[in-house]
Amino acid sequence: MTLPFIKMHGLGNDFVVFDHIKKPHKITPQLAAKLADRRMGVGCDQVIQLLAPSKNRPLVHAEMRIYNGDGSQAEMCGNAARCVAKYLRCTMNLPTQTLTLQTLAGLIKIQPKGGGLEAVDMGRPIYGKAGEPITTQSGNSYKFTQVSMGNPHCVIFLPSLDGFPLAVEGPQLESHERFPHRTNVEFVQVLNQKEIRMRVWERGAGITLACGTGACAAGVAAVLNGHAQREVVVKLDGGDLDIFWRSDDHVIMTGPATISFHGEINF
Repeated sequence: MTLPFIKMHGLGNDFVVFDHIKKPHKITPQLAAKLADRRMGVGCDQVIQLLAPSKNRPLVHAEMRIYNGDGSQAEMCGNAARCVAKYLRCTMNLPTQTLTLQTLAGLIKIQPKGGGLEAVDMGRPIYGKAGEPITTQSGNSYKFTQVSMGNPHCVIFLPSLDGFPLAVEGPQLESHERFPHRTNVEFVQVLNQKEIRMRVWERGAGITLACGTGACAAGVAAVLNGHAQREVVVKLDGGDLDIFWRSDDHVIMTGPATISFHGEINF
């Protein structure tokens, strides 16, 4: 069988996107993991499947299903939402319209901002107490802030990210007993009240160049810990995202989306 796909990325956080809105196809966890493999498949951080929305949601443009590199499903992905919005604007001829996507975390809305940027309303964060203690199997102790942006995040502030062993500490924290359903892990360095640097270990995907929900969680945690203002630039390995935690409690994430290429895969 041959399936057409679109390879896209948001600041290097890359996706294999399948448009199954008109012709559904089953994506299994095993198939998603095979597609995501960078040596034996197409290669990506997440596989994205677009489906027709539920019949009782006539104002929704598409349902977005997200599969991590290990085949597990994610509730939300902010970078993927921007990419999907760009793709739908082209295919549905909706260059200026606010788009609505259905996800496991609920409905999200995306607005075009010009210059190839998309602004995603990520909704209201759910957060715990700032500065909770946690210790990894390596014996390192941290203070973390737990934030949910529809998916779970553990945000840890460090004096510097230079030389930090992300590949060692990230997976230990992802599967820590404090997080029975695993968690995304963000390590953050505060540069000033308007800028923070972040590196991420994504649940089910590992190290990625960017994470939209993670950037939102880091922005919220920076405010809760008194490190930053409510509007902050999050500097990721793949580029910058603008995060604005508005007074109505909604978090707005603004950043680019890029189509890399179109292709087909046989399996």
